[in-house]
Amino acid sequence: MSEPAATFDEIVETFEILGGDWEEKYRYLIGLGRKLEPLSEEEKCEENIVRGCQSQVWLIPEISDDGRFQFRGESDASIVSGLIAVMLALNWNKTAAEILELDPQEELGKLQMDNHLSPSRRNGLYAMAQKIQSWAEEYKG
Repeated sequence: MSEPAATFDEIVETFEILGGDWEEKYRYLIGLGRKLEPLSEEEKCEENIVRGCQSQVWLIPEISDDGRFQFRGESDASIVSGLIAVMLALNWNKTAAEILELDPQEELGKLQMDNHLSPSRRNGLYAMAQKIQSWAEEYKG
């Protein structure tokens, strides 16, 4: 499994460098999404789908021997694939406890995307965060 194309801190830093240029930020997100490892057709199943997203979104958790989460994901929409890349970077290689300590809304707030995403994309982003947190809760419990 390949690591995310950028860490969450690198994504935040790039967003800061790009300033108010949202066209560039969208291009950057789309580029991150294109670097995601594609899922097989078998992995694009009901069990891996994220509910609450307008686009098709599939996420797959993988847990290392030392209890650290890595995720893979894919979407049928370019910008949403970029949002998946952001979520994977935010939660990459964290333990269940670390994931549950994260406040996704606060962390994602560092990117100041809320006013630049459609309500359905914003809902989808938070649906991904909830799904990841529910896996962490399940694993921890």
